[in-house]
Amino acid sequence: MQEISTYPLIYISENPLQPEAVIDLVKSDHCGGIDVFIGTVRNQTKGKTVVRLDFESYDKMALREMEKIARKAREKWPIDKIAIHHRKGSLAIGEIAVIIAVSTPHRKASFEACQFAIDTLKETVPIWKKEIFEDGEVWVAAHP
Repeated sequence: MQEISTYPLIYISENPLQPEAVIDLVKSDHCGGIDVFIGTVRNQTKGKTVVRLDFESYDKMALREMEKIARKAREKWPIDKIAIHHRKGSLAIGEIAVIIAVSTPHRKASFEACQFAIDTLKETVPIWKKEIFEDGEVWVAAHP
């Protein structure tokens, strides 16, 4: 089981992601807002039954890009802490592929920063998703 991280807040792993642990990483006594995005594997895409998803990443570059997202978010919003965790490997239906958690003094900034982080991650981070169907497979462009 390979785990890659630059520090606990930015993380890529083949192990299952833990929402409560990620939330605990961003908790802060002076922040009233924590927004969390959890992306899971769904059982269908465009009417086709999905069996599983396979994620591959260029870990070193992915971590750098995830750190860049966190830095850019901090420049735009009053973020105390931001965590970005992504899974790689084969994931079954219902498993968690990504967790992003953001703490800020007020909720609006947390919502906005969390949305920015997931949208930017899908556009810039070298993590690739393959959808495995009952009758074939396809690599998916990871754009929102």
